[in-house]
Amino acid sequence: MISLSDPEKLRYHRHLILDEIGEAGQSLIRNTSFLVVGAGGLGCPVIQYLTATGAGKIGIVDNDHIEISNLQRQVFYGFSDIGKLKSIVSSSKMGRLNPMVDLVTINRRLNVTNALEIMEGYDVIIDCTDNLISRYIISDACILLNKPMVHAAVHKIQGQITVFNYHNGPSYRCLHPETTPASEIPNQVLGIYNMIPGIIGMMQANEAIKIVTGAGEPLSGKLMIYNALSSQFLFIDIERNPENFERQTIMSRFKQGSTS
Repeated sequence: MISLSDPEKLRYHRHLILDEIGEAGQSLIRNTSFLVVGAGGLGCPVIQYLTATGAGKIGIVDNDHIEISNLQRQVFYGFSDIGKLKSIVSSSKMGRLNPMVDLVTINRRLNVTNALEIMEGYDVIIDCTDNLISRYIISDACILLNKPMVHAAVHKIQGQITVFNYHNGPSYRCLHPETTPASEIPNQVLGIYNMIPGIIGMMQANEAIKIVTGAGEPLSGKLMIYNALSSQFLFIDIERNPENFERQTIMSRFKQGSTS
């Protein structure tokens, strides 16, 4: 384990004197690698706060280019960034925020052919995607690689968050059994309240840090739903279905290049 340097001890002093984190917890953060899949509305706050908190390494998976419609909620980016790759712009800006963090840009779309290769080298996987196919792929790959998955999604004025594949907890398929192949469900462009990705993304970063440090209780087996306009929280229990963890079935999906 890499020890904290003197500059790191100065930078993270407020964590070091926090009973729930302390030097031991900060050292764990420093020695952990996080993979953020998606550098959009959810990914922006996740990457920003993990960078500020002193993560050892952050991989950023995204091959999308910045569009003017992104600027309403994807707070990394400015007008001059339009047309540029999100992964490169976010990595560059976060490198200036905290040069002590190893930021890795992965300018690829995660799919069944590359998911295991990309995810294998990271400790905690954070799902900041906006489509069903990617979520099923990430969940299945996390099971095969035995890695926790911090999942979130946003819809209009609401957001939801939970933790999958953690300490024998449920998976994404336990929450959303795939009764209809994800590839057959059309992607709809819906309105989104610009505050909600920021709020939920910060909660995702928080869940990732809880997993690493052991502080608090991660949202494993519980789906938290937040309504931004009513400021109300709803918690739903998620039951683990052992059939979703059969490795042979999961491997066959990857071999077939399908999430069905």
